[in-house]
Amino acid sequence: MDGEFYNPHLGVLDFDAVIHTIISEMESDPKAHYEILVGTDSSTGTDTIDLVSAVVIHKLGKGGRYFWTRRREPKIPSLRQKIWREALLSFDLAQRLLARLSAESLLPFNLEIHVDIGENGRSKAMIDEVVGMIIGSGFAVRIKPQAYAASSVADKYT
Repeated sequence: MDGEFYNPHLGVLDFDAVIHTIISEMESDPKAHYEILVGTDSSTGTDTIDLVSAVVIHKLGKGGRYFWTRRREPKIPSLRQKIWREALLSFDLAQRLLARLSAESLLPFNLEIHVDIGENGRSKAMIDEVVGMIIGSGFAVRIKPQAYAASSVADKYT
């Protein structure tokens, strides 16, 4: 995920600019409580899959901002592989964010990974394994309907 990120107000940004924007936002109100949320959703075409990952900085009680990035890959043959690909892209992006934000800012924040699976639908059988992998790696995780970084923000751009 070294590609371009997009923000509706700022336009095209690279990863460094996303980091600096998040830090600036947190430094502008250091007493606020922040959540940084990462989620990925996808849509499948004839030969390719569009994978959109979103990064949301949520200032609790005061709104938020988001950034998204897209990648196209060859079509993924099964739902299981598609769900795992989405989860792993979110996991990789969350690791990169955590490393950079921890190195460049002392301001506290919660980081969560939002996965586009839930109790309803065909992905229900995968909840334990996907959530277990993310929790086992030290990240908080949310599933639908609370997983809005994936199911609302990223979904908007798939």
